[in-house]
Amino acid sequence: MGKKAIILVVDDEDRNCRLMEALLIPLGYQVIFATGGEEALEKVQEIPPDIILLDIMMPGLNGFEVARKLKKNERTRIIPIVMVTSMQDIESRIKALDAGADDFLTKPVDLSELKARVRSSLQIKAYNDHMRNYQKELEAAVEKRTEELKQALKKAKIASLDTIQRLSCASEYKDEDTGAHIKRMSNYSATVAYQMGLTRDEADTILYAAPMHDAGKIGIPDKIFLKPGKLDTSEWEIMKQHTTIGGKILSGSASELIKQAEVIALTHHEKWDGSGYPNGLQGEAIPLAGRITAIADVFDALISKRPYKEPFPLEKSFAIIQEGSGTHFDPKVVEAFFAVEKQILVIKESFKDREPSLFAQMRGLDLT
Repeated sequence: MGKKAIILVVDDEDRNCRLMEALLIPLGYQVIFATGGEEALEKVQEIPPDIILLDIMMPGLNGFEVARKLKKNERTRIIPIVMVTSMQDIESRIKALDAGADDFLTKPVDLSELKARVRSSLQIKAYNDHMRNYQKELEAAVEKRTEELKQALKKAKIASLDTIQRLSCASEYKDEDTGAHIKRMSNYSATVAYQMGLTRDEADTILYAAPMHDAGKIGIPDKIFLKPGKLDTSEWEIMKQHTTIGGKILSGSASELIKQAEVIALTHHEKWDGSGYPNGLQGEAIPLAGRITAIADVFDALISKRPYKEPFPLEKSFAIIQEGSGTHFDPKVVEAFFAVEKQILVIKESFKDREPSLFAQMRGLDLT
């Protein structure tokens, strides 16, 4: 047996309430009462009815006012309101419709008309309930699917970044400290970028693109790449080609991340005064990402052991960076670098091994 429909009868006269009860209960409905407008609004919140049979002329809040309040409330606006009135004039009925009435019953109430009005209103309520439930189910399904897609994209991004990092390590794996180097210089770069006013997303793009800065080293012969002493002129010209080789490897991608990596690979050895390579770009003609990664790459090279040198002390490394302002480096980038000196030192101490999980710790660092 189905649940009985609940009908709220609102009338300030007790005899009218009892009459409605006598007519409706035999029809299989549950009847509740309110003897005024304020009580009706309270009852609707306590026991949400399926239909409201609402008298118009009542002391306090009249039927028009009650209807307006119910229709303005998101929780109660779908409840059908049947105005029960002895008023026959068109003006009153128009006013009732404007207030939100869905139907009318004329006093004295006829049983056949009551049955028809209630049945019709219940059908309207059932349809409204169905549509509201369908909407909720649809929203829940969309929300669930959206979350699933977010998680799938997150996993795909993690997999992509992990692949990028591992290939970046492969391109420099002959260096003793290469895994830690790309972790440090990438985080230095992102920290400086954020200090310079780039958005978190823009700084993140540099964070994830910077590991590919030396991708072109994979094309440099070992005898040059691992030479313990100073390179001669011809060897140095070959070594410099790692920028253009990296640019070619990374060119043609539709990915914004790879496009940024291409820019960084090509320009991280350009110098502010135009004396860098491969294209001798000068000043702001050098893309900002290239200017930022230049300082990060040089600083980490200074403090790191290489086949041709021992690591420099921290104080000397900082001094070399400062001396390079306006010649090797963009002065504004140098200023930002020293503004985040504390974070730079934290990054330096955080990445010391060759463990290839580059991105597992990156976002755990406070770049602000």
